[in-house]
Amino acid sequence: MAGHFQALRGVSAVVFLSVLWAQVLGHKLLVVPQDGSHWLSMKDVVELLSDRGHEIVLLVPEVNLLYKESKYYTKKVYPVPYEQEDLNNHFHYFGKQQFAERSFLNAPLFEYRNIIYFIDVFFLNCKSLLNDSATLSFLRESKFNAIFTDPALPCGVILAEYLGLPSVYFFRGFPCSLEHAFSRSPNPVSYVPRCYTQFSDHMTFFQRVANFLVNYLEEYLFYQVYSKYEDLASNILKRDVSIRTLYQNGSIWLLRYDFVFEYPRPVLPNMVFIGGTNCKKKAVLSQVGGFTSF
Repeated sequence: MAGHFQALRGVSAVVFLSVLWAQVLGHKLLVVPQDGSHWLSMKDVVELLSDRGHEIVLLVPEVNLLYKESKYYTKKVYPVPYEQEDLNNHFHYFGKQQFAERSFLNAPLFEYRNIIYFIDVFFLNCKSLLNDSATLSFLRESKFNAIFTDPALPCGVILAEYLGLPSVYFFRGFPCSLEHAFSRSPNPVSYVPRCYTQFSDHMTFFQRVANFLVNYLEEYLFYQVYSKYEDLASNILKRDVSIRTLYQNGSIWLLRYDFVFEYPRPVLPNMVFIGGTNCKKKAVLSQVGGFTSF
């Protein structure tokens, strides 16, 4: 049964990717990634799309960590108001903070401060991009067929709306699983533990009350992180917009986690679990003597 389930999941992912490829076969894809480890996960898929005959344009800031020249894509860079040393220092500090001790009570505040510190850099990137008339003119004139983006931050989502293009999301998920709120998928607080609570799906009454309260903290986190992007989006789109609404316009959500390891919940038909796509194929273990008997 497990084998059949795994096979069905694999077929579903292939079908969705095939639909994507069929829609943009031999056409131009605009890729809007996130720097750091997010890009390492997306890079393999970008290379595969290039091998399938698509023309890939990678839109990146001129100061970055991991975006290298490649035969698989053309880099389009835009200016940002900081130097390489500034970026390196930001990431070094952010990395150290991930190993700092935290308790149940201070974990949400601790994580919030970390996220805000990290996001400030990427907000500068997005602001610089959306205010750069030369880059925007290039994007309009390039006549892309679709946007392939990591929506952890909404710059690619805003660009998709600005350019009037279908968008495919590829990422591990938002902090506190906000993708379920964005997509309007059911996410019941009486059953699904909220972030940093360390509860299981079998909660006591008081744990459910705590889970309910943490749910409101997630809404506050969303407002603090994404509200300033609404101003950017409203400015470039020339109308008042909601970031939630823009996220809901995504054509396909490719989620890099496994349904088996998550709490069972309904999801929308355009949300596809593709956990394991970045795993290397396992090699057959060589026979080792002395370790087979216990």
